[in-house]
Amino acid sequence: MARTLRWTAALLAAVTAVTTLTAAPAYAETYSADLRTAVADLPVAAEVRTGYSRDLFPHWKDADGDGCNTRYEVLIAEATTTPTIGSGCTLSGGRWYSYYDNTYWTQPADLDIDHLVPLAEAWDSGARTWTTSRRQSYANDLGDNRPLVAVTDNVNQAKGDQDPATWMPSHSPAHCRYITEWVAVKIRWHLTVDTTEKNTLTNWANTCSNVTITVVHAF
Repeated sequence: MARTLRWTAALLAAVTAVTTLTAAPAYAETYSADLRTAVADLPVAAEVRTGYSRDLFPHWKDADGDGCNTRYEVLIAEATTTPTIGSGCTLSGGRWYSYYDNTYWTQPADLDIDHLVPLAEAWDSGARTWTTSRRQSYANDLGDNRPLVAVTDNVNQAKGDQDPATWMPSHSPAHCRYITEWVAVKIRWHLTVDTTEKNTLTNWANTCSNVTITVVHAF
């Protein structure tokens, strides 16, 4: 319940922030389909890395002005044991689960906040045409609990900007969750997939439970 309430509060803050940052309407449309249909619906396009810089995605913002930036908002929301929040949003006494490698941590420094669909991958898949403010909204997306996830730091670093065609979580029971969340993020932000990525997602979708994916489009 605490996590649900936290994501609800984060959603309200994100809606306000996105409305301020962009002229495009946010959270205006809901998409719902089973996993295999959702994968089939993903548009295919060649990836273009030209011009990419991580600095084009301003991230770890404090959208609601509560002293905790996006990184800490995710840590607070995903904690399996709720931490104490101190001055400067210092967290203590919490516990976190990294589903990529099936590992628990008690120190925030041991965790990275992964952009599940990496910033470079988002750029390649359509974000290169966005305004900087929209890329900021993507990089700090608290309106859905799938785009940002707390995971073991060196696991995130090993993943880098790879897509599921070249990287999957080491914990095999997490594979279907990861694929489903990848597809959800791509749909939420109207991102494309390349041919190899599409084939990989299709193959995984055919082996995973055909769960329903529901997302609210970010714009």
